[in-house]
This record gives sequence, structure tokens and C-alpha cells, in this order.
Amino acid sequence: MTAETATAESGSSYARADLDGDSPAIRLFGLMELIVAKDSFVSLQSLTTETQIPKPTLHRMLQQLEGADLLIRQGDGRHYGTGPRLRRFAESLLLNATQHGARRAVLRDLVNDLGETCVVATISGNEVLYVDVIDTPQPLRFVVEAGSRAPIHCTASGKMGLSQMSPSQRRRLLEPARLIASTPRTITDLDILEEELLSTRQRGWALDVEEYLPSLVCAAVPIPQTGRSNLFLAVQAPALRMAETRVLEILPALEEAARAIRKIEDEGIA
Repeated sequence: MTAETATAESGSSYARADLDGDSPAIRLFGLMELIVAKDSFVSLQSLTTETQIPKPTLHRMLQQLEGADLLIRQGDGRHYGTGPRLRRFAESLLLNATQHGARRAVLRDLVNDLGETCVVATISGNEVLYVDVIDTPQPLRFVVEAGSRAPIHCTASGKMGLSQMSPSQRRRLLEPARLIASTPRTITDLDILEEELLSTRQRGWALDVEEYLPSLVCAAVPIPQTGRSNLFLAVQAPALRMAETRVLEILPALEEAARAIRKIEDEGIA
């Protein structure tokens, strides 16, 4: 059993317990938990088999969630995935967490240590969403704001997230739209990008050397958790201050800060 499978099964067990609860709201929430823990679309039949809930009851629950835009039915009419309202809820939850001082204290210490802008980011659809940012005090810097977005295929955090997906997941996410070249160094060929993502997965950190913006270099590591992470810690700097050799030097500090943020998230420290 892989760590990712174990995580999915753990999440499913928790959701199944909620599906047996007395409150209709908690049962609907449990069903959403079960669905979002999966890395593929779900069908009424597969959910009926997994939960042992009568098909009419489960169908009614799915209709309620779909009617509220929390789930969306796919083009085949049989499969369900997360809806826009649920994704907005998840993004708002992450963005509002920037009010919590403990995570920002770790970011601030990292900026002081490295002298460069540091960000916490997540994957939202086929984009990167920046959820927390502390800028370097240096006058020459690239400004990014919490809540802003960037392409998934040419940013360090995006490539880190893509590297943790299966090849089929990556294809489903990237194939529908053409990969846009943000700079001459942007990888726009899916096969070449796949090779880059395999290397990223093996080494455990991602690098963007002027792929998103000219003269910008960014490195990212996952904020660790059991299974696949969807939260990343990145440092970004002008290329004249961030050669690839320097990236290797600062990786230990970046990884240590990522572990500290994970501890904060796990313990719920404000």
C-alpha cells in the first residue's frame, strides 16, 4: 500500500463514519470529504458500493450537493467532481489562514535568513494560488500578492504539485488547454514537461529558472504530510541573486521551514 493510498483510505474511513451520523448536514459534509479525498471523478454506483448507502438516498444527497454548486456533474452525466463553490470555499479557507501569526512568523524568519521573498502556495485547478507572501526588503524584487494566481506548468510550486500526481492525472489537467509560453524558457511540450516532473519528483524539490517571468528564479518544496501535499513553500529572487548553486545551499532552510509550517498546521496554532 502506498502512502497516498493509505491517506485516501484514512480519509474515506473518517468520511464513512460521518455518513452514519445523525445530522443531515454532517452526512453531506462526510460525503464531500469522501469525494474530495479521491484523485478521480466518482459515480453514483462506485459511491453506493463504497458507502453501502442505499442508491436512492445517495442519489438525493448528490443532487443536493450539485444543486448548491458544491459538486458538478461531468459531461458523461454519470461522474461527479468538485464544484466551483466548494473550490472557492477551500481557497478562502487557505487565504484567511494568513491571519494566523504562527505561519507568518516562520515565513518572516525564513525571509530574514535568506534575504528573499518567500511564499506559501497551493494548486487550484490548473493554476497556482498564492495564499501567504512575505516580501524581501531588498529594493530589487518581484512583487506577488496573496490571492494572486500563476500558471501551473511554469512555476516552481506548480511543478512541485504536478510532480506528485500520476501521469494520467497530469494529462487530464494539462491536455485540454494549450500550455502558454510565458517566457522563451517556458516548457510547452507535454512530453518534455513530463520528464522535468519526473526529475522533480525524484529530487523532492522544484525549480523555475525564468520560466514564468524573465530574470526570476524560484525554488519550491512541499509542506510535508502523509501522502500527496497540496501546500508548498517557495523562495523567489532575481536571477542575479539566485543562481542554481545558491538554490542548493538554501534548500535545507527551506525544508526546515516547511516542516515547521506543517507542525503549525497539524497543531492548529494561531
